Amino acid sequence: MPSRPTPSRQPAGRARAWFELLRPANVATSLADVLAGASVAGLALVPGPVAPGLGWLLAATACLYAGGIVLNDVFDRAIDARERPERPIPSGRIAVRHAALAGATLLAAGVAAAAAVGAVAAAVAAAIVLAVLSYDAWGKHHAFLGPVNMGLCRALNLLLGIALMPAVLARAWPLGLLPLAYIAAVTMVSRGEVHGARRPVVVVAIVLLTGVIASLIAIALTRPIAPGFTSVQIAWAVALACGLAWRVLPAFARAASTTAAIDIRRAVRAGVLSLVLADAVLAAAYAGIMNSLAVLVTGLLAWWLARLFAVT
Repeated sequence: MPSRPTPSRQPAGRARAWFELLRPANVATSLADVLAGASVAGLALVPGPVAPGLGWLLAATACLYAGGIVLNDVFDRAIDARERPERPIPSGRIAVRHAALAGATLLAAGVAAAAAVGAVAAAVAAAIVLAVLSYDAWGKHHAFLGPVNMGLCRALNLLLGIALMPAVLARAWPLGLLPLAYIAAVTMVSRGEVHGARRPVVVVAIVLLTGVIASLIAIALTRPIAPGFTSVQIAWAVALACGLAWRVLPAFARAASTTAAIDIRRAVRAGVLSLVLADAVLAAAYAGIMNSLAVLVTGLLAWWLARLFAVT
């Protein structure tokens, strides 16, 4: 007769299941978006005190991202029961109703936290909720609109950080096109995580990623025109962009070569975790090396969490 888990182990097992459902490594990368946005808004993250609203926006993005991830698995439970039965919901470790309630609560908490900063931040957070629900319930089933929808979520997340300074947001919002294109590329490839991908799809993703990296290098070279920026800071920003290229392009090139599911998963994992480097480039270009280091700390956190819990 199979042994039953002892009562002392059950709470730990439930906690593990929730962490698997929330994908904390992915949530950590969302913090980088807001820190990069705050840098674009002109805030110095370190050293010294920062705007008190930044803490609220970090809490907001964590809740919004986590809520979207949870509800994604709620909507995907039937597919996951066939393709990934080990996940928390199809395996029965977390009840569907509990996951749905947690996801909705997290989204509401995210908007409430953003509202503590101001009406503009609350509006951006509400737009993120709409984009998240659109993707989870509908967008993901469309080959083109799905990746664009997911990219929009991350674009709005960057704008959430910039919303600390609404006047800056009014002129800097086009920067959101960078995470939109980047995440759209990663998302279109992620559709092949189980059965492999079609080579043309991966090639298109590589073109998009290359365009984003080239744009970041251009920003790094042209943005630091304010007094105080040095050639060292410019070189640092360019080096970060090159590091992003080194992290993602070889992984996606291999995925294009083999189209095997395992290489697709590796490319997607590299793409998700390396978005932090794109955020660090923006932070360095707009606010200097120290801000970029603050962003990179979230990358280290995401890397550590990715060793404990699945990213995809």
